[in-house]
Amino acid sequence: MKKRFVGRRFLVTILTATLWAAPMAAFAQATRVTAPNNKYKVQDDVKLGNDASRQVQRQFPILNDVDATNYVARVGERLVASIPPEFREPAFDYRFQVVNARDINAFALPGGPMFVNRGMIEAARNEGEMAGVMAHEISHVALRHATAQATKQGSAKSTLGQLGLILGGAILGGQGGAQLGAAAAQAWMTKYSRAYETQSDTLGSQIMANAGYDPRDLANMFQTIAGERSGGGAPEWLSSHPDPGNRYAKINREAQFLEVSRNPIKITRDFERIQARLRSMPRAPSMAEIEKGYRGGQGGGNPTASGRYTASVPFPSERFKRYAGSNAVSFNVPSNWREFSSQDSVQFAPDGAYGDQGITRGAMVGLARGQNETLENLSHAYVEGVLQGNPYLRQRGTMAGTYVGGRRGFAAQASGRSPVTGRTEVISIYTTQLRNGDFFYAVTVVPSDEASGYNAAFRNMLNSIRFND
Repeated sequence: MKKRFVGRRFLVTILTATLWAAPMAAFAQATRVTAPNNKYKVQDDVKLGNDASRQVQRQFPILNDVDATNYVARVGERLVASIPPEFREPAFDYRFQVVNARDINAFALPGGPMFVNRGMIEAARNEGEMAGVMAHEISHVALRHATAQATKQGSAKSTLGQLGLILGGAILGGQGGAQLGAAAAQAWMTKYSRAYETQSDTLGSQIMANAGYDPRDLANMFQTIAGERSGGGAPEWLSSHPDPGNRYAKINREAQFLEVSRNPIKITRDFERIQARLRSMPRAPSMAEIEKGYRGGQGGGNPTASGRYTASVPFPSERFKRYAGSNAVSFNVPSNWREFSSQDSVQFAPDGAYGDQGITRGAMVGLARGQNETLENLSHAYVEGVLQGNPYLRQRGTMAGTYVGGRRGFAAQASGRSPVTGRTEVISIYTTQLRNGDFFYAVTVVPSDEASGYNAAFRNMLNSIRFND
């Protein structure tokens, strides 16, 4: 017994000496990430993200540059393919677009849609820094942080409610109001909890290493953008991502325990080419300029804000003028209606019927990308967005089939007490689709007690729609 005991003591001594001699990193492991509790279905994330994506595209100036978009998508696909298996969700559709805004920002929506500001690409010192921000955002999606945060708060109403504000106010002057526009869409640049930010930094680092990047570039990006200023304020990506401590040090520490390539992806020909291409373009607007109604080529915001509401509003003129501001569509409007154009839509209203909360009488017509959805799905999503953005409205009956400009479409109606006029307001929504899949919508609005004086004008406008695609 005694001899055996001495032998064990000797073995323990040898093992202890070996442990002291070995480098600690050899026994360390990458931080284990566990998805937070979530009471919502995966399909909820998908629907939430798809609905929000359509709304964001209506409010934000998406950069229509195929080369730049394809490049960002290639980087994004490489990162998505490197998500650890336990966090891969087949139902998610990761897709990537570039926003023509100079603010240093990027944000991802539940289920996969992601938007990268042009300013982020221009500010990055190499592809790894840009990929680091994208990997962080992809991690929020993969870990389902949006619905997890709603679960923690006990209800998704606040999360879902923010989405409705992105779309509807600028159309019909809801109490949420036209002034929200792009600013409301920034609600999706969610201020996650400190724990979720740490999780996304950690998982983002692991995704980067799996994809051939150096996670230290994500850490370096914090230093890159911390020294930048957008319109005199702090970079948006930092302001919407609260610092859970020393992120730079934590990410560098995590990188020590990952299998990082000896020759990680840094400067690539594509990165240099696309960055130079973007920097050679005309100066992009800031999000603040977009919100205020930027007019330098692509804009957003509230074009009717300069108006003043009055109690006495003239009825539509019996004379009409032809609107052909878009190559895709043309139609008639009363000659005494003013025109208010924005990025993808145009509003018409008489004097006294427009102001900082949208229009109280008149019409709005616009186009949006179809996103490979059916006309029925797009129409339902649009109607839902209008109702969410104008909570005083209630739908009348169900959406019905109709024809718009000679094409199959849908029609829906809603009504409610307008917070601007204090009277019952009636809106009608008409939708159809262009041959390329783009979604067309026309919305009319009028106080119910004045409807008889506007019906002829609305009929003339709708019957005169002609598509040129």
